[in-house]
Amino acid sequence: MARKVSVVVISDVHLGTYGCHATELLNYLKSIEPKILVLNGDIIDAWQFSKSYFPHTHFEVINEIFKKVAKGTRVVYITGNHDEFLRRYSDMEVGNILLTDKFLLNIDNKKTWIFHGDVFDNTTKGAAKILAKLGGKGYDFLILLNSMVNACLKILGKNKVSFSKRVKNSVKKAVAYINKFETTIAELAIEKNYDYVVCGHIHQPCIKEIETNAGKVQYLNSGDWVENLSALEYNNGNWELYQYNATDFAEQTIERALKKAPEANIEADIFKYIHYSQSINHKSV
Repeated sequence: MARKVSVVVISDVHLGTYGCHATELLNYLKSIEPKILVLNGDIIDAWQFSKSYFPHTHFEVINEIFKKVAKGTRVVYITGNHDEFLRRYSDMEVGNILLTDKFLLNIDNKKTWIFHGDVFDNTTKGAAKILAKLGGKGYDFLILLNSMVNACLKILGKNKVSFSKRVKNSVKKAVAYINKFETTIAELAIEKNYDYVVCGHIHQPCIKEIETNAGKVQYLNSGDWVENLSALEYNNGNWELYQYNATDFAEQTIERALKKAPEANIEADIFKYIHYSQSINHKSV
C-alpha cells in the first residue's frame, strides 16, 4: 500500500541519460501517494537527448507521473537548465499540472520557495554553457563506466564506489562552489522572508539551517536520481530527506516496464518538443 505524503520534491532525474536510475525512481513513485509532487528541474535531459536511447523504464516514469495526476496529485514541473526548452511554456497550467520556473508553497503557515537553482550558476550561461554541455556528456560517460565497474565489484562481493562523488569531494573548488551556491540562495531567501528554500541542480541532498547577519532560513536540496537517489518529503510540519534503499524494494518488479511498450502519444510528444526546441535554438545561433 502506498505511503501518503503531503509534499514530495524530486529533481535532477536526467531521463534519457545512461546515469538515470529510472527503475529505482519508478519503484519509489509507485510506493508513495503525494498530495503535491514537485519536479524541480532536469527531469528530462534535453542537453544529451538521443532518440536512440530512451528506455521503456524512462517512459514508465513519465507514465507513472501522469497516473498520479489522474488520481488527484497536483504536479508542479519546475524547469531546470537541462530541460530549459520547456521554459517557453512557463506558467502554463493544465488541470492538475503546472509548468513554471519557480514555485511558492504556503503550507502550515510557512513560506517555501522552490526553484531549480541554475540561475545562480554562471557555468550554464553564455559561452560557458557549451563547456557545461560537453562536461555533461563526459559526466554521463563516467557514470556509465562507473556502473560497469560496480557490476564487477558486486560479483566480487565488494562495495560500490562512485567516481564522480570522489572527484567532487576531493576538489576544493567544487566544495567552495557548493558552499557559495547554498549561501547565495540562503541570503536571497532571508531577504525575501521565506522560511524554507528548496533547490536541486548541484546533486547534493541536504537539509540545514543557514544563518547570516540578516536572519536565518532552512535550506533544502533534493539531490538527484543519478547518484544519490534522494528526494524531499514534507509531512506533519517537517521536511525530511528520503534516501532510496534497494532492499526495501527487493521483491518489487516493474512488469509493465518490461512487458509493455510505452504509450505512443507520450513518446511522440517528448520527441516533438525536444526536436522542435533544438531546431529553434539552432536557427537562433
